[in-house]
Amino acid sequence: MVSKSAKVTAVEAMDRDRRVEIRARLRKLGAKYGFKDVVAKEGPIDWERVFEEASQASRRLAPQIGAFHDRFERARPALVRIEFETDEPIEFAAGQYLSIRFGDRTRAYSVASSPNRDHTELCIRRVPDGRLSPRLCEELSVGDELAVRGPHGNLLLEGPSKRDMVFLATGTGVAPMKSMIDYTFEEGRDTFRGEERDVWLFLGAAWEDDLPYHDAFRALSAEHDNFHYISCLSREPWLSEWGGETEYIQDAMVKYVDERALQDAAFGGHMAEMLADRPETDTSARIDPHVAEVYACGINAMVYGLETAARRLGIPKDSIHCEGYG
Repeated sequence: MVSKSAKVTAVEAMDRDRRVEIRARLRKLGAKYGFKDVVAKEGPIDWERVFEEASQASRRLAPQIGAFHDRFERARPALVRIEFETDEPIEFAAGQYLSIRFGDRTRAYSVASSPNRDHTELCIRRVPDGRLSPRLCEELSVGDELAVRGPHGNLLLEGPSKRDMVFLATGTGVAPMKSMIDYTFEEGRDTFRGEERDVWLFLGAAWEDDLPYHDAFRALSAEHDNFHYISCLSREPWLSEWGGETEYIQDAMVKYVDERALQDAAFGGHMAEMLADRPETDTSARIDPHVAEVYACGINAMVYGLETAARRLGIPKDSIHCEGYG
């Protein structure tokens, strides 16, 4: 396996500066709970005092204030899209990853672009104290050189079939999913013997602008009636009028399962609650677990939870394809 030299052709921040929004929300909370004067209209925020005043007003505010603090103070950009080109095309299958070297540091990143594209694209999340991601987010510029090695990985699409496709990811775990989804529609694999296959994507993050390719997936959903994009945000409702799903993506998936396909099964506890819960979107399509194949990539806790839920729902073991990290 030979390393290739690649030239960077695009670097784009995908998240945005939301400090003004957070400050305004803190002042609104302060007006409600009696600590508005603690948060000035501009300048540094005395977070220690905000925590103290908010905790005295209501202990329930602690998680919210903590989330605002972390988002306000985090380094930016925290999410970037990188494109590069090589003299000779990199041959890879949708879902695989590459080893990327910049300077003296190397890390593995999944390819976000389809194998059909002329360029190769990566999606990078800044990891505090990470080996390479802070440098890619802060220093990388158009024209820089990268060393690329690969491809690697076995998270691959099954062959064409009548089975519906369900993709689940958290954060930049969506990179291989995007490659697979784009390739699926480009190659007409969303149909089988003249019949459409439903293609689902459940994508989770804390904040709306932490959803990689959010606009691209919404556009794809508008273009294809059989593509169903369900975004799940855990912290966004604290900051905006978010009206979508807020659960873990494996829980959100369960809400979209066709209960008629589970008539002979008995579920209790949390699974039963999710099956009984109504979806937050107007998507009328539903997932039949007996004719579905699942692909998941993200943090290990999500992947483990997804595998457990998928098997309980009756999705065949050999139709569950997962890759975890962290």
